[in-house]
This record gives sequence, structure tokens and C-alpha cells, in this order.
Amino acid sequence: MRKKLCIGLGISLLLLACGSGSKKSLADYADPTIGGVSVLLETTRQTMHLPNEMLRFVPLRTSMLDDWIQDFALQMPNHRRHWVFGFMPFCTDAPEGSVWSSPGICVGDETHPHYYRAELEGVTLEFAPSKKSGIIRMTFDGEGRHAMRFRSRTAIGAYDCEGKRVVTGTAQFGQPECKENMTAYLYAEFDCDMHDAHHQADDNRHLMLTADDGAKVVTMRYGISYIDKEQARANMEREIPDFNFDRVKDDAKAVWEKRLGQIEVSGGTEAHKRTFYTALYRCSERMVDINEYGRFYSAWDRKVHDSDEPFFVDNWLWDTHIALEPLHTILNPDMEVQKINSFIEMYRESGVVPRFALTSSEWAAMTGNFAPVWMWDAWQKGLRFDMASIYDGFRQNSLERTLLPWRTGPATPLDTFYNAHGYYPALRPGETETVPEVEAKWERRQCVSLTTVNSYSDWCIAQIAHMLGKTDDEQLFTERSKFYRNVFRQDRQMMWPKDEKGEWVEPFNPMHDGRAYFTENNAYIFNWDVKHDLEGLFSLMGGHEKAEAKLDELFHMGVGTAKFRFYNVLPDATGLMGMFQMGNEPSFHIPYLYDYVGAPWKTQKYIHSLIDTYFIDSYLGMPGDEDGGGMSAFVVFSMMGFFPVTPGTTTYAIGSPFFEETTLHLPGGKTFTVKARNISQENKFIQSARLNGAVLTKPFISHEQLMAGGTLELQMGRKPNKKAFNQ
Repeated sequence: MRKKLCIGLGISLLLLACGSGSKKSLADYADPTIGGVSVLLETTRQTMHLPNEMLRFVPLRTSMLDDWIQDFALQMPNHRRHWVFGFMPFCTDAPEGSVWSSPGICVGDETHPHYYRAELEGVTLEFAPSKKSGIIRMTFDGEGRHAMRFRSRTAIGAYDCEGKRVVTGTAQFGQPECKENMTAYLYAEFDCDMHDAHHQADDNRHLMLTADDGAKVVTMRYGISYIDKEQARANMEREIPDFNFDRVKDDAKAVWEKRLGQIEVSGGTEAHKRTFYTALYRCSERMVDINEYGRFYSAWDRKVHDSDEPFFVDNWLWDTHIALEPLHTILNPDMEVQKINSFIEMYRESGVVPRFALTSSEWAAMTGNFAPVWMWDAWQKGLRFDMASIYDGFRQNSLERTLLPWRTGPATPLDTFYNAHGYYPALRPGETETVPEVEAKWERRQCVSLTTVNSYSDWCIAQIAHMLGKTDDEQLFTERSKFYRNVFRQDRQMMWPKDEKGEWVEPFNPMHDGRAYFTENNAYIFNWDVKHDLEGLFSLMGGHEKAEAKLDELFHMGVGTAKFRFYNVLPDATGLMGMFQMGNEPSFHIPYLYDYVGAPWKTQKYIHSLIDTYFIDSYLGMPGDEDGGGMSAFVVFSMMGFFPVTPGTTTYAIGSPFFEETTLHLPGGKTFTVKARNISQENKFIQSARLNGAVLTKPFISHEQLMAGGTLELQMGRKPNKKAFNQ
């Protein structure tokens, strides 16, 4: 008996030890390689950085299937737009030969938000980030000289050596339409002497140097600045005072553990946890704070400013206003105010509210006037800032400046027409473009979606005007918020292009006709773009039942032609479920609209199907462009079990969670927990719901309820309970 007890105790202790030892850190769940092979559009990047900080390190390869790494970009100033200071180590017998243009051949790599390791031919490279600096450790085990190549990734750049251990560099980057580029500065220092430093054919854009062959391990620390070389050095010395690689790595991991730990999940599959925490990591890549310890360079007035306040840049509002900024409004409200204050500062300096506020100034990308949507949403949820100081900029963008796709500047004749008639006029098939500001070959007018998105932003401006006591403006923008009705064709029950005479365009195929009338999607998606007036939209469609039937049609219809023909017109319409397009931002709220028409069980069904199909934990786990957190925030919200359908209101629509328990650690020490009883892969339907013990009669919760803390308890089952919310 005693022998059996000892054996049993030993097994129990072994299992306990194995269990405790096998627990993953949250940073280990986050995998930057997920989505690294594009389905059709852009791949995600392996980006190593600290949350919302300036330094972003990226291996430059075409995809995760590519074993050629062209360079390690020591800095990515703008998300997916610019890379500067290419670096690559080699073991080679001819460092001055073809190595100038050779890629690093990657045998295998390990990627985490806080740490990267690449096994190259003859050398292993490791990287760890700090805020505005980074550290690289190279272990050489191959034959040949230990060469380091610095290569410019921009047209204008230069490298110099200062002694035997220091390399400095400059790189100019920016949008082609900018009159001036912005300059990034590099200060890099090695822990051993470098030799044979020389440029390629007297071109100081490329620099090669070698370490002693006896130096098997070489470490380089470096700083980045947008102010000057000395500031880059100061950033490095402040953050990485020595060559202790492991300390930087451990500190970075601790920062990520804290950020990812803002949401804790239990239960669910390991794959779901990898998907969830990778998405949460992606949500902290932008915006980035470029204040360099009391000073920052602003591309909006081309000056260096003294300030102790963060200055956040690199925000693509078309992508991020939908879910990313609302997520940070919950988790990081103080940072959100700082980001908004940065936009206010940009407006103060330039006189224009940005649409895409890159590090290197405004980029006239996409469509829309979404700054008021973002800021009104934050205001509605309790954040406070100087809204009055930026209001005239919102008004100016809407009434006096162009909102055409990929265009900035004064209002064009099409904007003037919109202000007068309440819709952007469309060309008929075959008509030649007459407005020179329109990019006529590909982007074109996108006239219907311009009308719907501007109706939404004008609704937000109307709410802001009301708050500020601007009665006349409130009335003006309230009327403008209804302009979407001018492009809804009742006899076709569809958003439809209308010409300048007020006549519906024919022939028109709402499935296949693309950018002439819509932004990256078709009429079936923009039919649901009226987030600010859903009841008004449902009324146009004939009521809730008919709206539900139209949603059903959306999720079930085919493309009507060969897919290659469909994608020839609509390459951004990826991640199809019927005609629903999971891979593009204007679709995100649509599955949740079933909550509003009385069929929440369909929301629950489709959310699980979409996540499990398109957001898997593999290289193929991203159905469209991940624009710096814009798409990943949809995943975070949806896997928690709710979503902000209409930013600018305080309502979250309930979907269906993926974990037994999800706990949000809120500011002030409060927690909000979603408990999904009896949840499994099959049990995805809500049978009953209680909020803090009280029966929930509608599939919605408010921001106030969430931030007050508490528990949303959902009883899950295999089959839909169509009366779960007593509708």
C-alpha cells in the first residue's frame, strides 16, 4: 500500500511540475508570423517593438515563405510605408564583392513581440527593442570574415564611421507629394573594434565593415532620432547604457506581459489563445510616441518642439476608427487622450485636421473625415480634451476641403456639388472623367461610398456642435447626416449611383461594379454603411424582417462569375462568406447587425464561423490587409464577445465569446469579466444572459456598464435559443 501511495504521489508531483512548467507567458502566445503569407493583398510583418513606441524593427522579406531576408530594417518610421537603415551581418570570404546586394539566407527564425532570432548562414542574429533604441547580438559560427553591411533603404541616405566602433547614418523618407522629406538619424555602437570600413564605389549610401575573426559574438546597440545624431546617441545611452542584451530582452518582455495582461483569458483552445494574443499585440503597433525625452520633431510645421507630453503619430483613421481606437479607449484611456491631443497639436501647427497622420506628415490616403468620429466616440465614453479647439477643423474638412479618395486640398467641383445636392454625382459607364482632381484610372470617384461615409462623420460633427452649443451647425450637420438617403434606390433596395441630373445610373451591377462607385468594396457591403442611423436604414428597407432577409442574402450569395474576374475588379474584397467581405474594414460591423433586427443568434453563428475560418494561428491567418491593428481589433473584440458597431455611441453589441472566462483589467483597478458557461467549439449559442446577476433582455451592454466593472454571464448551448434576449 505504501509503495502504491508513493508512486501515486510521485506521479501527482510530476504532473504538477509539468503543468506549472508548461504554462506559457502571454508574450509567447503572441506570434508576429501569423498572417505572414498574404491571401491576396499585403502580408503582416514580423514587427518587434514596445507597445506604441517609436522603435520598430522589421526583417524585410516578401512573406514568411521567403528565406531571403533583404535587410533587417533597424527602423520602420511609418507602418508598412517606409523602412530605414538596412542592416545585415555575413560570414563571407569576399565582403566587398556580391555581398553588397546579397540577401541573408534565413535557415530558421524565432519571433516574439519582444525578441527576434534569425539563423543565417554562418551567423545567428538576435534583436531586442527598447523605446527609441535597439540591441542586436550576432553569434558567428561560419567560415570567413565577419562582415556587417549597412544599406540605405531610401533614395537619400548616408553612413559614416566615427572611430572603430561607431556608425552614424541619415535617411530621408516621406510621401512623394511632400515638398520636404523627413530625416531619421542613426547612432550605432559596437562592443568591439571594426576594421576595413568602406563605402560601395564611393557611394556613402552603403557601408561595409568587418570585426576581428576572433570575435565570435558581436553586439551592437543603436538609437534612432528624428531630431539629430546627438539625440539618437542620447536615446541609446539612456535606454541601453551597456551591451547587456539579455537585460533589454527581459525588460521588453516584462513590458509586453503587462500590456497583454490587460486582458486575461482562460479556457478555449491553444490556437484561439494564439490568435487572440497575437491580435492584441498587433493592436499596440500604432500610434507611436516620437517625443524624445522632452523634445520632438513635428512634420506638421517642420520644427523641433520642447514638450514633456507625448507626441503620437502614424494613424490611418479610415482603418482604425472602427475598432482599434475604441479598444484603446477602454484599455488605455489616458494614452487615448494623449493621442487625440497630438492630433489637436497637428491641427494647431498646420491648420488642417489629418486623415492619415503619418510620422512624416499627412498622407492623403483613402476617404472620409473620420477624426470627428474617433474623437466624438472618445468624448461620449468619458474622455476629455479641448474639443472646441479642433472643431473648426472638422467643419472645414467637411464643408471647405475635398474628401475625394487619395486627394487633399480645397473643395473640388464634386465636393461643391455634394454640399449643394446631398450626394456625389456618378459617371455613367464609358463617360470620361472631367474633374482633374479625380484619379481616373483606378481609384476613380467612389461616389456612393463617399456619400455614406460623410453622412456618418457629419452626424458626429452634429453631436459635437450640440455639445458645444453651436445650434446652427447642429442643424446643418444633422441634415447632412441624412444625405445617405439620396443614394438609396427604393425600387432596388440598394445603395445606387446617381448622376449629376439626379437619375439612377444604368447599367449598374451592384455586385461587380467597383471603385467608380465604392471604396474597395461593392454595393452589398456599403448597403450597411449607415452606422449612425440603423433604424432609418431598416425603415428604408421595409422594416426589421426585410432587413434581416437582406442580411441573409448577403451571407449566402455567390460572386456570380469566376473568382478571378471578381477579384480583377474588387481585389480588396477578400475573406468572402457569401458576399460578406471579412478582409476589409467596412464589413466589420455587419455580422452584429442581426442583434439590431431581432436575430442575435445569427450574429453568434457568423462570428464563430468567421474567426475560425479566417483568423487561424498560421501564416495564412489574416484574410485582408492588417493595417496596424485595424483588423486585429475586430478579432480582440469579437473573441471577447462584443463589438462597438457605431463609434460615437456608447453601445456594444453582444456576439459570442471564445473563452470560458475573459477578464478586462480596467483603469482604476476595476475588472469586467465575460463568463461563458458550458462553452465549446459546438456550444457557441447564447441560451441566457445576465449582467451582474440581472437578466439581460437585449443583446447590448453600454460603455458605462463595462467601465463600472462587473460580470457578464452567458449560458452557452449547442443550438440557437431565439428567445435568449426576450425579443
